[in-house]
Amino acid sequence: MDQITAKDAFAALAHDTRLSVFRLLVRQGPRGLPALEIARRLGAPPSTLSSHLASLKRAGLLNAERRHREILYAANLAAVNDIVRFLLDDCCGGDPTACAGLDGMVLPTTATPSDA
Repeated sequence: MDQITAKDAFAALAHDTRLSVFRLLVRQGPRGLPALEIARRLGAPPSTLSSHLASLKRAGLLNAERRHREILYAANLAAVNDIVRFLLDDCCGGDPTACAGLDGMVLPTTATPSDA
């Protein structure tokens, strides 16, 4: 991940609603949630939520899949891993003993919303 991509991801997360959406979808895991369920759980108007979902998707933080009449959103766990790796790339000046325990921070990324 380069600095521009990381900056775009952080900018997308720098809003209360978008951060709440992203955290909800990370907790949900690869199976994701339909947009209306996200709105219900967060108490957000669907029309407003739509622009937040689009912003997160443009930043590469969400995957979207159409299922019949609804769109299912899931956190892009590969992007989450890229962000964590970007932040920790130069951790502790490269001293692996100083960063012990941080290597387990990456998430499994093999499943997609359609795997549910």
